Amino acid sequence: MSEIGISVAAAEFGRNMEESYNTIGNLVGQARTAGSSLLVLPEACLGGYLPSLGGGDESAEERERRLRRLPPALDLDGPELRRVIDMAGDLVITLGFCEADGPDRYNAAVTLHGDGILGSYRKVHQPLGENLCYAAGDTFAAFDTPVGRMGMQICYDKAFPEAARTLALDGAEIITSLSAWPTARTAPAESMAMDRWKQRFDIYDRARATENQVVWVASNQAGTFGSLRFVCSAKIVGPGGNVLADTGIEPGLASAKIDVQAELTAIRSGGMYNLRDRRPEVYGDVVEPNLVTGNLLSPQQRPASVRKTPAHA
Repeated sequence: MSEIGISVAAAEFGRNMEESYNTIGNLVGQARTAGSSLLVLPEACLGGYLPSLGGGDESAEERERRLRRLPPALDLDGPELRRVIDMAGDLVITLGFCEADGPDRYNAAVTLHGDGILGSYRKVHQPLGENLCYAAGDTFAAFDTPVGRMGMQICYDKAFPEAARTLALDGAEIITSLSAWPTARTAPAESMAMDRWKQRFDIYDRARATENQVVWVASNQAGTFGSLRFVCSAKIVGPGGNVLADTGIEPGLASAKIDVQAELTAIRSGGMYNLRDRRPEVYGDVVEPNLVTGNLLSPQQRPASVRKTPAHA
Protein backbone atom coordinates (compact mmCIF):
# COMPACT_ATOMS: atom_id res chain seq x y z
CA MET A 1 0.00 0.00 0.00
CA SER A 2 1.28 3.50 -0.78
CA GLU A 3 1.31 6.49 1.53
CA ILE A 4 -1.96 7.34 3.28
CA GLY A 5 -3.10 10.33 5.30
CA ILE A 6 -4.27 9.87 8.88
CA SER A 7 -6.07 12.47 10.99
CA VAL A 8 -6.96 12.19 14.67
CA ALA A 9 -9.05 14.53 16.80
CA ALA A 10 -9.02 16.01 20.26
CA ALA A 11 -12.51 17.48 20.35
CA GLU A 12 -15.35 18.19 22.75
CA PHE A 13 -18.52 16.10 22.57
CA GLY A 14 -21.49 16.19 24.93
CA ARG A 15 -25.08 15.00 25.08
CA ASN A 16 -26.38 17.24 22.28
CA MET A 17 -26.41 14.97 19.24
CA GLU A 18 -26.88 17.74 16.68
CA GLU A 19 -23.84 19.55 18.02
CA SER A 20 -21.94 16.26 17.80
CA TYR A 21 -22.90 15.80 14.15
CA ASN A 22 -21.83 19.37 13.39
CA THR A 23 -18.47 18.75 15.06
CA ILE A 24 -18.02 15.48 13.17
CA GLY A 25 -18.90 17.21 9.91
CA ASN A 26 -16.32 19.93 10.54
CA LEU A 27 -13.64 17.37 11.39
CA VAL A 28 -14.50 15.31 8.30
CA GLY A 29 -14.00 18.45 6.20
CA GLN A 30 -10.66 19.20 7.85
CA ALA A 31 -9.49 15.60 7.36
CA ARG A 32 -10.40 15.72 3.68
CA THR A 33 -8.53 19.02 3.29
CA ALA A 34 -5.50 17.39 4.91
CA GLY A 35 -5.70 14.58 2.36
CA SER A 36 -6.48 11.92 4.94
CA SER A 37 -7.99 8.50 4.28
CA LEU A 38 -8.54 7.69 7.98
CA LEU A 39 -10.13 9.92 10.63
CA VAL A 40 -10.14 8.82 14.28
CA LEU A 41 -12.63 10.53 16.60
CA PRO A 42 -12.82 10.25 20.40
CA GLU A 43 -14.53 7.82 22.73
CA ALA A 44 -18.19 8.68 23.30
CA CYS A 45 -18.41 11.28 20.55
CA LEU A 46 -22.06 10.41 19.86
CA GLY A 47 -23.86 11.32 23.07
CA GLY A 48 -20.92 12.17 25.32
CA TYR A 49 -19.18 10.32 28.13
CA LEU A 50 -20.12 9.78 31.79
CA PRO A 51 -20.33 12.95 33.88
CA SER A 52 -18.08 11.49 36.59
CA LEU A 53 -16.02 8.44 37.51
CA GLY A 54 -15.91 6.52 40.77
CA GLY A 55 -18.00 3.94 42.52
CA GLY A 56 -19.06 3.26 46.08
CA ASP A 57 -22.28 2.76 47.92
CA GLU A 58 -25.33 4.47 46.49
CA SER A 59 -28.99 4.48 47.32
CA ALA A 60 -31.65 3.27 44.89
CA GLU A 61 -32.56 6.92 44.28
CA GLU A 62 -28.95 7.84 43.52
CA ARG A 63 -28.61 4.87 41.19
CA GLU A 64 -31.77 5.89 39.31
CA ARG A 65 -30.47 9.46 39.00
CA ARG A 66 -27.13 8.18 37.67
CA LEU A 67 -28.79 5.95 35.09
CA ARG A 68 -30.92 8.86 33.85
CA ARG A 69 -27.72 10.80 33.12
CA LEU A 70 -26.17 8.17 30.87
CA PRO A 71 -25.57 8.85 27.18
CA PRO A 72 -28.19 7.64 24.69
CA ALA A 73 -27.84 3.96 23.82
CA LEU A 74 -27.58 3.44 20.06
CA ASP A 75 -27.93 0.40 17.80
CA LEU A 76 -25.18 -0.58 15.36
CA ASP A 77 -27.71 -0.56 12.54
CA GLY A 78 -29.57 2.51 13.78
CA PRO A 79 -30.06 5.89 12.09
CA GLU A 80 -27.48 7.64 14.27
CA LEU A 81 -24.52 5.69 12.87
CA ARG A 82 -26.11 5.68 9.41
CA ARG A 83 -25.86 9.46 9.48
CA VAL A 84 -22.09 9.24 9.98
CA ILE A 85 -21.82 6.56 7.27
CA ASP A 86 -23.49 8.99 4.89
CA MET A 87 -20.93 11.66 5.83
CA ALA A 88 -17.97 9.33 5.39
CA GLY A 89 -17.97 8.49 1.69
CA ASP A 90 -14.54 7.01 0.95
CA LEU A 91 -13.11 8.30 4.26
CA VAL A 92 -12.62 5.60 6.92
CA ILE A 93 -13.86 6.91 10.30
CA THR A 94 -13.46 5.42 13.76
CA LEU A 95 -15.65 6.82 16.56
CA GLY A 96 -17.02 5.99 19.98
CA PHE A 97 -20.61 5.72 21.23
CA CYS A 98 -22.82 3.95 23.75
CA GLU A 99 -24.12 0.72 22.20
CA ALA A 100 -27.44 -0.84 23.11
CA ASP A 101 -27.82 -4.62 23.30
CA GLY A 102 -31.14 -5.46 24.89
CA PRO A 103 -31.03 -4.15 28.47
CA ASP A 104 -27.24 -3.86 28.41
CA ARG A 105 -25.15 -0.85 27.43
CA TYR A 106 -21.57 -1.00 26.18
CA ASN A 107 -18.90 1.64 25.82
CA ALA A 108 -18.28 0.90 22.16
CA ALA A 109 -16.37 1.94 19.05
CA VAL A 110 -17.00 1.41 15.38
CA THR A 111 -15.00 1.83 12.19
CA LEU A 112 -17.05 2.67 9.11
CA HIS A 113 -17.05 4.30 5.69
CA GLY A 114 -19.62 4.95 2.97
CA ASP A 115 -20.22 1.24 2.35
CA GLY A 116 -21.15 0.63 6.00
CA ILE A 117 -19.58 -0.70 9.17
CA LEU A 118 -16.16 -2.34 8.81
CA GLY A 119 -15.61 -3.35 12.43
CA SER A 120 -17.05 -2.85 15.92
CA TYR A 121 -15.67 -3.19 19.43
CA ARG A 122 -16.91 -3.13 23.03
CA LYS A 123 -14.56 -1.83 25.73
CA VAL A 124 -13.00 -4.64 27.74
CA HIS A 125 -11.23 -2.89 30.65
CA GLN A 126 -13.33 -0.69 32.93
CA PRO A 127 -11.86 1.87 35.37
CA LEU A 128 -13.19 3.62 38.44
CA GLY A 129 -16.75 2.37 38.57
CA GLU A 130 -17.45 2.43 34.84
CA ASN A 131 -18.86 -1.06 35.36
CA LEU A 132 -21.77 0.57 37.20
CA CYS A 133 -22.90 1.98 33.86
CA TYR A 134 -21.63 -0.39 31.20
CA ALA A 135 -21.28 -4.11 30.62
CA ALA A 136 -17.77 -5.22 29.59
CA GLY A 137 -16.74 -6.52 26.20
CA ASP A 138 -14.70 -9.71 25.91
CA THR A 139 -12.95 -9.67 22.52
CA PHE A 140 -10.04 -8.02 20.74
CA ALA A 141 -10.04 -8.71 16.99
CA ALA A 142 -8.41 -7.05 13.99
CA PHE A 143 -10.30 -6.44 10.74
CA ASP A 144 -9.54 -5.39 7.18
CA THR A 145 -10.23 -1.88 5.86
CA PRO A 146 -9.32 0.15 2.78
CA VAL A 147 -6.42 1.69 4.75
CA GLY A 148 -5.02 -1.60 6.06
CA ARG A 149 -5.72 -4.11 8.79
CA MET A 150 -6.92 -2.30 11.92
CA GLY A 151 -7.73 -2.90 15.57
CA MET A 152 -9.61 -0.75 18.09
CA GLN A 153 -9.26 -0.03 21.80
CA ILE A 154 -10.99 2.38 24.17
CA CYS A 155 -9.25 4.51 26.81
CA TYR A 156 -8.19 2.35 29.82
CA ASP A 157 -7.51 -0.56 27.45
CA LYS A 158 -4.22 1.13 26.52
CA ALA A 159 -2.90 0.48 30.04
CA PHE A 160 -2.87 -3.28 29.34
CA PRO A 161 -0.03 -4.49 27.08
CA GLU A 162 -1.86 -7.77 26.45
CA ALA A 163 -4.70 -5.94 24.72
CA ALA A 164 -2.57 -4.25 22.06
CA ARG A 165 -0.43 -7.36 21.68
CA THR A 166 -3.53 -9.45 20.95
CA LEU A 167 -4.46 -7.08 18.11
CA ALA A 168 -0.91 -7.02 16.75
CA LEU A 169 -0.77 -10.82 16.72
CA ASP A 170 -4.06 -10.78 14.81
CA GLY A 171 -2.31 -8.77 12.10
CA ALA A 172 -3.33 -5.23 13.04
CA GLU A 173 -1.07 -2.70 11.32
CA ILE A 174 -2.94 0.33 12.65
CA ILE A 175 -4.43 0.40 16.16
CA THR A 176 -6.85 3.18 17.03
CA SER A 177 -7.13 4.08 20.72
CA LEU A 178 -10.19 6.24 21.46
CA SER A 179 -10.34 8.01 24.81
CA ALA A 180 -12.18 10.29 27.18
CA TRP A 181 -9.01 10.52 29.29
CA PRO A 182 -9.21 13.12 32.08
CA THR A 183 -6.68 14.90 34.24
CA ALA A 184 -5.79 13.42 37.61
CA ARG A 185 -8.58 13.55 40.18
CA THR A 186 -6.23 14.46 43.05
CA ALA A 187 -3.12 16.65 43.44
CA PRO A 188 -3.67 18.60 40.22
CA ALA A 189 -0.61 20.00 38.44
CA GLU A 190 -0.18 23.73 37.82
CA SER A 191 -0.33 23.12 34.06
CA MET A 192 -2.08 20.36 32.14
CA ALA A 193 1.18 19.53 30.37
CA MET A 194 2.57 18.39 33.73
CA ASP A 195 -0.54 16.48 34.82
CA ARG A 196 0.46 12.95 35.77
CA TRP A 197 -2.51 11.35 34.02
CA LYS A 198 -1.68 13.27 30.83
CA GLN A 199 1.91 12.03 31.04
CA ARG A 200 0.67 8.49 31.62
CA PHE A 201 -1.56 8.81 28.54
CA ASP A 202 1.46 9.79 26.41
CA ILE A 203 3.70 7.05 27.81
CA TYR A 204 1.13 4.36 27.03
CA ASP A 205 0.67 5.62 23.46
CA ARG A 206 4.36 5.52 22.62
CA ALA A 207 4.98 2.25 24.48
CA ARG A 208 2.12 0.37 22.79
CA ALA A 209 3.26 1.53 19.34
CA THR A 210 6.91 0.67 20.01
CA GLU A 211 6.50 -2.73 21.63
CA ASN A 212 4.11 -3.94 18.91
CA GLN A 213 5.73 -2.03 16.02
CA VAL A 214 2.41 -0.74 14.74
CA VAL A 215 0.98 2.64 13.80
CA TRP A 216 -0.86 3.91 16.88
CA VAL A 217 -3.58 6.56 16.54
CA ALA A 218 -4.85 8.00 19.83
CA SER A 219 -7.86 10.33 19.94
CA ASN A 220 -9.28 12.02 23.03
CA GLN A 221 -12.07 14.20 24.25
CA ALA A 222 -11.36 17.89 24.89
CA GLY A 223 -12.83 20.46 27.23
CA THR A 224 -14.89 19.37 30.22
CA PHE A 225 -17.91 17.20 30.90
CA GLY A 226 -19.48 16.97 34.34
CA SER A 227 -16.62 16.79 36.82
CA LEU A 228 -14.08 15.66 34.21
CA ARG A 229 -11.49 17.76 32.41
CA PHE A 230 -9.87 16.03 29.43
CA VAL A 231 -6.17 16.18 28.50
CA CYS A 232 -6.59 16.36 24.68
CA SER A 233 -3.19 15.01 23.45
CA ALA A 234 -4.49 13.31 20.30
CA LYS A 235 -1.54 11.89 18.40
CA ILE A 236 -0.22 9.61 15.67
CA VAL A 237 2.73 7.43 16.66
CA GLY A 238 4.86 5.53 14.17
CA PRO A 239 5.92 1.91 14.67
CA GLY A 240 9.27 3.04 16.05
CA GLY A 241 7.64 5.08 18.80
CA ASN A 242 8.16 8.44 17.09
CA VAL A 243 5.31 10.92 17.40
CA LEU A 244 4.35 11.98 13.87
CA ALA A 245 1.67 14.51 14.85
CA ASP A 246 0.18 15.69 18.15
CA THR A 247 -2.45 18.23 19.21
CA GLY A 248 -0.74 18.77 22.57
CA ILE A 249 -3.02 19.97 25.35
CA GLU A 250 -5.28 21.87 22.97
CA PRO A 251 -8.30 20.68 20.97
CA GLY A 252 -7.66 20.22 17.28
CA LEU A 253 -6.82 17.79 14.52
CA ALA A 254 -3.39 16.15 14.14
CA SER A 255 -2.59 14.83 10.66
CA ALA A 256 0.29 12.94 9.09
CA LYS A 257 1.13 11.05 5.90
CA ILE A 258 2.66 7.60 6.27
CA ASP A 259 3.40 4.58 4.11
CA VAL A 260 2.26 2.03 6.65
CA GLN A 261 3.69 -1.03 4.91
CA ALA A 262 7.05 0.60 4.26
CA GLU A 263 7.31 1.83 7.86
CA LEU A 264 6.42 -1.55 9.32
CA THR A 265 8.89 -3.32 7.05
CA ALA A 266 11.68 -0.89 7.91
CA ILE A 267 11.16 -1.20 11.67
CA ARG A 268 10.64 -4.96 11.70
CA SER A 269 13.64 -5.72 9.49
CA GLY A 270 16.09 -3.62 11.49
CA GLY A 271 17.20 -6.42 13.80
CA MET A 272 14.32 -6.08 16.26
CA TYR A 273 11.01 -7.71 15.32
CA ASN A 274 9.14 -7.82 18.60
CA LEU A 275 6.32 -10.10 17.43
CA ARG A 276 8.60 -12.67 15.77
CA ASP A 277 11.10 -12.71 18.66
CA ARG A 278 8.56 -13.40 21.39
CA ARG A 279 9.23 -16.36 23.75
CA PRO A 280 5.74 -17.24 25.02
CA GLU A 281 6.97 -20.52 26.50
CA VAL A 282 8.87 -18.63 29.22
CA TYR A 283 6.20 -16.09 30.14
CA GLY A 284 4.48 -18.38 32.61
CA ASP A 285 0.91 -17.72 33.62
CA VAL A 286 0.75 -14.10 32.52
CA VAL A 287 -2.67 -14.66 30.95
CA GLU A 288 -3.99 -17.18 33.46
CA PRO A 289 -7.03 -16.24 35.60
CA ASN A 290 -6.40 -13.14 37.70
CA LEU A 291 -5.44 -13.89 41.30
CA VAL A 292 -4.95 -10.29 42.42
CA THR A 293 -7.10 -9.50 45.46
CA GLY A 294 -5.34 -6.33 46.61
CA ASN A 295 -2.48 -4.12 45.54
CA LEU A 296 0.08 -6.92 45.68
CA LEU A 297 0.08 -10.68 45.22
CA SER A 298 1.23 -12.74 48.15
CA PRO A 299 3.74 -15.50 47.33
CA GLN A 300 0.95 -18.04 47.69
CA GLN A 301 -1.24 -16.16 45.21
CA ARG A 302 1.40 -15.95 42.52
CA PRO A 303 0.98 -18.38 39.61
CA ALA A 304 3.01 -21.58 40.04
CA SER A 305 5.28 -20.89 37.06
CA VAL A 306 6.23 -17.50 38.53
CA ARG A 307 7.09 -19.10 41.90
CA LYS A 308 9.53 -21.56 40.36
CA THR A 309 13.10 -21.25 41.61
CA PRO A 310 15.45 -20.17 38.79
CA ALA A 311 17.87 -22.88 37.69
CA HIS A 312 20.90 -20.76 38.57
CA ALA A 313 19.69 -19.86 42.07
